[in-house]
Amino acid sequence: MTGADLHTHSTASDGTYAPADVVRLAAEAGLHTIALTDHDTLHGVAAAERQGAVAGVRVISGAEFSVGAPWGEMHLLGYFLPEANPRLAAFLAGQREARAERMREVVRRLQKVGVALSLEAVHREAGGDALGRPHAARALVRGKHVEGIGAAFDRYLGRGRPAFVPKQLPGLEAVTALVSEVGGVTSAAHLKGRGTRPVLERLRASGVDAVEVRHPAHDVERAASLDRLAVDLGLLRSGGTDWHGEDEADEGGRAHLGAITVPTEWVAALETLHRRRTQREVT
Repeated sequence: MTGADLHTHSTASDGTYAPADVVRLAAEAGLHTIALTDHDTLHGVAAAERQGAVAGVRVISGAEFSVGAPWGEMHLLGYFLPEANPRLAAFLAGQREARAERMREVVRRLQKVGVALSLEAVHREAGGDALGRPHAARALVRGKHVEGIGAAFDRYLGRGRPAFVPKQLPGLEAVTALVSEVGGVTSAAHLKGRGTRPVLERLRASGVDAVEVRHPAHDVERAASLDRLAVDLGLLRSGGTDWHGEDEADEGGRAHLGAITVPTEWVAALETLHRRRTQREVT
């Protein structure tokens, strides 16, 4: 096995494969390490770790947070997150409840414009408890209200569309402080064109530890620029496919599992910071 993918999703949030199946497919793709980074939940990690012990794939406990940024919403990856920490668990539970309330409003707005979609139909698409717009999109497709996932967003769920509901976002500094407190490490996800020196300097000052250099939305030039800036600014590096399932691999610029990997030394550097913080907790 030759690669590490530090950005994957399962049915614990909006992926289409169960956590154990994500690990099984990762092994088939030649990956030796993955981070399971479902949205606002760690509930898939235990099953993934059990399968990892069988398949020879290391599973890093992670999550993807939505946080407030100067431009609006930013996604923040957290790595090496403890499943049993009460404060982190309470925070994640609160974020999932906010997702549920948002979805109730999405469904209400869909019904208001004549789309006969029930909240129960959305829940049936969500194998886990972290509801997101992809679940509503799949329910719209299954109910034959639209022809595909992209059409669901274009017609109803995207920004400015009839059923778009903005998220209530926690502050970036509050989330980086919490993750650091519990021994975790944070990485700014898929910054795309916002990955400039001033932005990275501001993120670093807000407690962000790393930047996602490799991502399907980053071409070779963008990845090289982020790599140089990260090294220059003393930020760690991460990356991955942002994989949600093979049937959705081409949605939103995502790549197939195993198509984007990061060097072992990047994983080691992230883990070194995690261990230092964990030792700080003990002492």
